[in-house]
Amino acid sequence: MAEAKRIVLTGGGTAGHVTPNLALVPLLLKDNWEIHYIGTKDGIERDLISRFEYVRYHTIKSGKLRRYADIKNITDPLKVMFGIAQAFYLISKIRPEVIFSKGGFVSVPVCIAGYLARVPVIIHESDLTPGLANRIASKFATKICTSFAETVPMFKGRDCVYTGTPIRNELLKGDAQKGRSFCGFKKDKPVILVVGGSLGAQAINIGVRQNISKLLKTFDIAHICGKNGIDAKLEGVEGYAQFEYLNDEMAHVLAMADLVVSRAGSNSIHEFLELKKPNLLIPLPESASRGDQVLNAANFEKKGYSKVLRQQDLNADTLYIAIIELYDQRSKFILAMEVAQKGQGTQKVLELLMTQK
Repeated sequence: MAEAKRIVLTGGGTAGHVTPNLALVPLLLKDNWEIHYIGTKDGIERDLISRFEYVRYHTIKSGKLRRYADIKNITDPLKVMFGIAQAFYLISKIRPEVIFSKGGFVSVPVCIAGYLARVPVIIHESDLTPGLANRIASKFATKICTSFAETVPMFKGRDCVYTGTPIRNELLKGDAQKGRSFCGFKKDKPVILVVGGSLGAQAINIGVRQNISKLLKTFDIAHICGKNGIDAKLEGVEGYAQFEYLNDEMAHVLAMADLVVSRAGSNSIHEFLELKKPNLLIPLPESASRGDQVLNAANFEKKGYSKVLRQQDLNADTLYIAIIELYDQRSKFILAMEVAQKGQGTQKVLELLMTQK
């Protein structure tokens, strides 16, 4: 029997830096790869990867690299250096054919260690513009993949290719009736899915709940509100189901959704595009981020895939109006998504990994 091929996956900090890896894992296992994942001890990546019995999880130290003044800018580089040493030891022991990184600051030590160990490193940039972690990691990468075709020229002088986003195969197999049953929806109303991301979105949660009475006259609402985001006063309200986070059930809940209200994380919006779900994007504002979601949302709005409401313009009235307008115009958005040129990210990334073995 041929010896199993070995791969190291990395990425973490938010679900967005993990979910494309989740799309690859079942296919890699099917092709007899031995999979190792390098992440942090307490990161969300550990929880998400733990669902796979045959993926070996390893932890390293990781520091956040900041663009602003902070006392941790003194100590965190030391954590990164220690993380590089830990990752180098693990990679030397595992001896993988290739390393695939989805970004986040835990990935920086792994990519540097992979370069030092002379292992091919492939990184994937999800957002329209590269994040700091991937800008650093790109200097040590053999090849760079992107979710947006427009991102490729931004990695000047590097071997960069537009692949699209790896999308979990199970999301394409959702059952709308199972979603309704899971949420306890009994009436044949159109469904709004509200997604605040793995960490939630307080502004969106508040705006939706301010409109609960009006919205429930027309819609059922499935609300993914993030950690500690459950509103106990709304438990048991007919037509309203709230969850901190969904994993296995997400495919069914997405399948039943007639429209989606969401942040503008790249992986999520590419999933909506693949599933042709009309969506209202409320990107994380520049005051709370580097502005990547604002740019992602503007790109999708320009292409006709999404309606956008800026958080600074968000209140109970503007949110309600935007949702009603989106629902009334949903066929226009569906048509734009149906004719969109998609990247087939899962297959293209797998092909790149296979060429490195």
